[in-house]
Amino acid sequence: MTGGCRLVVNRELPKLKSGVRFPSPAPFKKGIKMYYKSTRGNEKKISSAQAIIRGLADDKGLYVPEEIPSLPFEIKDMINKSYKEIALPILGAFFDDFTYEELKHCVDGAYTDKFDDDEIVPIKKTEKCYFLELFHGRTAAFKDMALSILPYLLTTAIKKENEKKKVCILVATSGDTGKAALEGFADVPGTEIIVFYPNKGVSKIQEQQMVTQEGDNTHVFAINGNFDDAQNGVKEIFNDEEFSRQVEEKGIRISSANSINIGRLIPQVVYYVYSYIKLVESGEIKDKDSINVVVPTGNFGNILAAYYAKQMGIPINKFICASNENKVLADFLNTGKYDIDRDFHLTSSPSMDILISSNLERLLYHLAEQDGNEVRRYMSQLYDDSGYEISEKIKLGLNDFVGGCADMNKVSEAIGNLYNEENYLIDTHTAVAYCVYSDYVKKTSDSTPTIIASTASAYKFAESVADALGIDKGKDGFESVLKVKEKTGVFVPEGLRNLDKKRVRHDGLIDIDEMKQTILKCTK
Repeated sequence: MTGGCRLVVNRELPKLKSGVRFPSPAPFKKGIKMYYKSTRGNEKKISSAQAIIRGLADDKGLYVPEEIPSLPFEIKDMINKSYKEIALPILGAFFDDFTYEELKHCVDGAYTDKFDDDEIVPIKKTEKCYFLELFHGRTAAFKDMALSILPYLLTTAIKKENEKKKVCILVATSGDTGKAALEGFADVPGTEIIVFYPNKGVSKIQEQQMVTQEGDNTHVFAINGNFDDAQNGVKEIFNDEEFSRQVEEKGIRISSANSINIGRLIPQVVYYVYSYIKLVESGEIKDKDSINVVVPTGNFGNILAAYYAKQMGIPINKFICASNENKVLADFLNTGKYDIDRDFHLTSSPSMDILISSNLERLLYHLAEQDGNEVRRYMSQLYDDSGYEISEKIKLGLNDFVGGCADMNKVSEAIGNLYNEENYLIDTHTAVAYCVYSDYVKKTSDSTPTIIASTASAYKFAESVADALGIDKGKDGFESVLKVKEKTGVFVPEGLRNLDKKRVRHDGLIDIDEMKQTILKCTK
């Protein structure tokens, strides 16, 4: 493969200095009060705590900040600060109804030694770009970055709002969100968590992570359908007022850990701000220099978080959105037309096997200058007519976005070439981003310093990675882990070791129309 990044092995950004302290409560001084509104026109304003508890707005829209705050600090003042120190004031800017002490409790509880790297998010330097390794949490995927803190944010919000009902967390997952949410909410008092994943639509490793999950309040079900079916089923449940009444009569409130929940999205903003600070700190770029960001995405949340970072003040030049064969987002960015009337593909990057990208709705709302009626019209067209075409105004707002795609053959070739030539191992989703970025550079010759969001450990998709490396993958994903480890010597995350020996605790398989009844049974 030509173009793209060329890894320089073992060249990493400087380690953080030890002994740093949290910033003072100064960033939490009250300025403009932050409120959250629905993307679909309901003008009711609520606090961040209320938005986190509710998950989805009453009119079926997603909660967005009425105004995206500016960075609460100067970049130079955050040099040599830790991930937690940088996270605290950013979260405080969005969640200003939380006190400093409350958010510090959340941050301290989330970002601990359960991450296998002291930096939480190490950055691997390459000749022309940087890999932002977001997979060092317990489940070896980027979802840990937000789902480690969401349970703390939610339980804190429940206390703040004097919520008496038990909260039932519903999750539709294409693989990684499910395990990360289960890990985060397992045995959290006052909560139940129910995860739905597409049967035969996730990797063997991903499935085993979920079905072996411990915790008396955890429930996992495979569904006969794909991720979009699961996601639509969960949204329908949120929007069913009669069902909500049934559940509330049992003393339960339904909420979400998917990125439709603003408490899941905002923590993802942190690592883009953090990465920029680290590049400045190491001398790789100067403050105010622009960067590009490349994100492999299916549900659009991860790249939307980068967009929020830019709105806060991080100078991002291009958002490069990388799709697999389910390239509905790439096509949308290139044409302005969102069309789900197409074949659905099961690929080697299953977490991106999605046709309905929920978080795109939030971007449309911002680019439509908060015209909820326009967004509601698009969403109606999506469900009634399988697609919509955006206005010229929104198309103009998408100028900073680039869409590209890569098929499984290109992905496999990229993984093999990158390892064989440069001794760096990436997973299938990161490889999609790597391919798309390589194509972008060949087409544009853009030399802007670029960060690629590396979203999962290669071992989560070990069978596909083994194929890409040209080695025997064994009889299943578990043997593939051993084969890839033997070949590369790359560290196997603790949460993936001996996974096949863990007891299966969840073996339910249901149809989509059984989801509501399943929830009622799980919340007895």
